[in-house]
Amino acid sequence: MKLTAMNTEQPLKPILKRNNRLLPVLVGVLLVLQLALPHKSWLTLLLGLGGLWLTSYVWARSLAKGLQLNRNMRYGWAQVGDRLEERFVLTNRSWLPALWVEVVDHSTLPDYQAGQVTGVGYHSENHWKTSGVCTRRGIFTLGPTSLRAGDPFGLYTVSLHNPDSVTLTVTPPVVPLPTIEVAPGGRAGEGRSHRHALEQTVSAEGVRAYVPGDSLHAIHWPTTARRSALFVRRFQNTPAGDWWIILDLEDRVQAGQGQSSTEEHGVILTASLADRGLRTGRAVGLMAYGQDLVWLPPEQGDGQRWQILRALAVARLGLHSLADLLTQLPLGRLASLIIITPATDSQWIEALTPLLRRGAVATVLLLDPAAFGGTGKPKAVQLLMADLGIVHHVIGPDLLDRPESRPGHRGQWEWRISPLGRAVAVRRPREMAWRKLGDK
Repeated sequence: MKLTAMNTEQPLKPILKRNNRLLPVLVGVLLVLQLALPHKSWLTLLLGLGGLWLTSYVWARSLAKGLQLNRNMRYGWAQVGDRLEERFVLTNRSWLPALWVEVVDHSTLPDYQAGQVTGVGYHSENHWKTSGVCTRRGIFTLGPTSLRAGDPFGLYTVSLHNPDSVTLTVTPPVVPLPTIEVAPGGRAGEGRSHRHALEQTVSAEGVRAYVPGDSLHAIHWPTTARRSALFVRRFQNTPAGDWWIILDLEDRVQAGQGQSSTEEHGVILTASLADRGLRTGRAVGLMAYGQDLVWLPPEQGDGQRWQILRALAVARLGLHSLADLLTQLPLGRLASLIIITPATDSQWIEALTPLLRRGAVATVLLLDPAAFGGTGKPKAVQLLMADLGIVHHVIGPDLLDRPESRPGHRGQWEWRISPLGRAVAVRRPREMAWRKLGDK
């Protein structure tokens, strides 16, 4: 969970509401009768009902001044699947007990509700914890919180509002992926700079498998002959191209529902590939056009990772096609395009062709819509990409349906059962300090 904004308004004054309108009328009638026709019965009823009214009012008024709720949570990062944990402390400084207190949670986090009905004695505290799993990416709020309490007779209700809240960003999960060969944009082997070289020279440091777009002059024929497959030399001190990750968020071409949709798989692939590229020292950029345009030029470092994850957290489907997006791409001389799309038409291929002529090298991750319950067939667009020499991979839902790819380990417990039947914790949630909502 990332603390991005907070609300620290002053708490509103307690609201004291009378629930019974008949009681004041009865007390008024009895008072008139006692004054007009004095009688022991009127007096007894007047003292009884009047005393009940007074007791309820004093009790509710005391709770309004004495009740206080503190709400604490563990700050950190949250991805889809991570566990959220909060701690509540209900304090009663009144000299009368609160026999019932309803805690009303106004958080917007989906599938999470911290509301509860409890009680607390006089001059005492009540502690409890709540937990839930972050099921959807997005920006949500935890809090504010309201309290409802009252006297034992139900004549008055006390309402208190705690406006403290915190903005919670739930990012898509970054998961381990199988090897996905990204066509190099540097063209000369995309080697890395040797730190201890006396001068910037270009020399071979190894070989790698040939991918379309590599220069034929870089082929290492002895390795090719020995392994019966094309291999090219990897050079030191050659420029490595930037990664432009282009995510197709057109609503019309998506397939599947919820977490099993091409939309969510595309977002997870984008986050995971961006993380991989940044960890290897590349400059990674992101373009997507759903409801809003996401345009993050290639940069390096953890700051860029957070910018990409935050953009993906709020990305939503829209009407803009992948072809429209490709025509707006500001391409440099050395760039690897990683296109993630479920579109099986040829329009975006036509928009990609001019970029290939200008020196871009594309890798396409084609989400198979048929595998996600859609109707599109990827065969035709695969043949077209093969004719153009575009590296491509067809992605199905099984890519992320593996135990090692399931998100949420940072916020959940993982247990192992010993031969003696004892549960042993092998992974614990990240230890973080409790903080009150609204604290800086």
